[in-house]
Amino acid sequence: MAALGGKLTKKLVENLGPGRHGDGSGLYLVVDPSGARRWIVRVTVKGQKNAKGAPLRTDFGLGGADVVTLPQARERALEYRRMAKSGLNPRYNAKREIPTFEELSRQVHIDRLPTWKNPKHGQQWLNTLRDYAFPKIGRMPVDAIGQPEVLMCLSPIWTEKHETARRLAQRIKAVLDVARASGFREGENPVTALRELEALPKVKAKVQHHDAMPWQDVPAFYAELEGRSATAAKALQFTILTACRTSEVLDMTRDELDLEQKLWVIPAERMKGGVQHRVPLTEEMLRILEPMKALASTYVFEGQKRHRPLSNMSMLMLLRRMGRAEFTVHGFRSTFRDWAAEVSGAPREVAEAALAHQFGSQVERAYARSDLLEQRKNLLERWCISVAQGCEE
Repeated sequence: MAALGGKLTKKLVENLGPGRHGDGSGLYLVVDPSGARRWIVRVTVKGQKNAKGAPLRTDFGLGGADVVTLPQARERALEYRRMAKSGLNPRYNAKREIPTFEELSRQVHIDRLPTWKNPKHGQQWLNTLRDYAFPKIGRMPVDAIGQPEVLMCLSPIWTEKHETARRLAQRIKAVLDVARASGFREGENPVTALRELEALPKVKAKVQHHDAMPWQDVPAFYAELEGRSATAAKALQFTILTACRTSEVLDMTRDELDLEQKLWVIPAERMKGGVQHRVPLTEEMLRILEPMKALASTYVFEGQKRHRPLSNMSMLMLLRRMGRAEFTVHGFRSTFRDWAAEVSGAPREVAEAALAHQFGSQVERAYARSDLLEQRKNLLERWCISVAQGCEE
């Protein structure tokens, strides 16, 4: 039996630049300018001629290098060479090892991890497939999955959990698109076909409102928080004052703070909209941050583990312990927006910018070079005074 060895190594496969790189015995790694990597094998079929009467020499794809390992590529190349030596054309006689839907999904998940804003998003991507697709089609080869199989995953949750089902459809489609690009299946993606056929009923999207505390009640609640020394209470106070999202506050690191300029600069990769957001720090916000310095932690609001942030449930659980289970942390953004509209008289674009919301048409946004920092500073100062008045003696 021929030795399954060659010139390439796992490290070379991962790092070689664009071009065709030979492993020996007709096996090549092809690296596209985009960085995509795939295997091909060149064989000459015994006794067969091409249109010009010369020996039939043909390149055959063996799959993407992200799915097919170097040892697997060598084994498949050996199989193709044996068939060609026997006079069999691999195009019609090779039996490819088709990955299961779960196997390929996990590989796609690994490949896409660097593209997500944080590991949590990547885990959610895989968890959706794990909960709703793997039990039904996880063990099936990707080339055997058609419209009935996709419907089997989507139908049970399409109306009751429509947003989850919609995301599930997107993720199944992504895996099957990779399967086709890797040569493991042919034809139209069944998810696309189902959409075009309108095989699933139309579901009217329901707007989900986060329960918000009335702005009139916030000063008294803020005073209650002032009487608590727990880090979660301080984090919630800061969240209310800044009108920022939970993750933006809890994942805040010390190097994002410019205390001299009285600015908190949230990098683009941590923002929902993917755009850097500057938050002006008022005196009340700085007062909340001051005692946090003593923790000397990477994160401003450190959790139970050293140099790790508070749990994203910490502030919600605090609300429940305080008997405010009917409200959500995110709802305080709505509270601020209501106050801005009803009391502050601030222009709409200033209030929306304070929440890091995009506003206006694409053309308007293209010409809006300013983030309205000074106007937002004035608005937040007024908000902080309004909120903290309940703490005044």
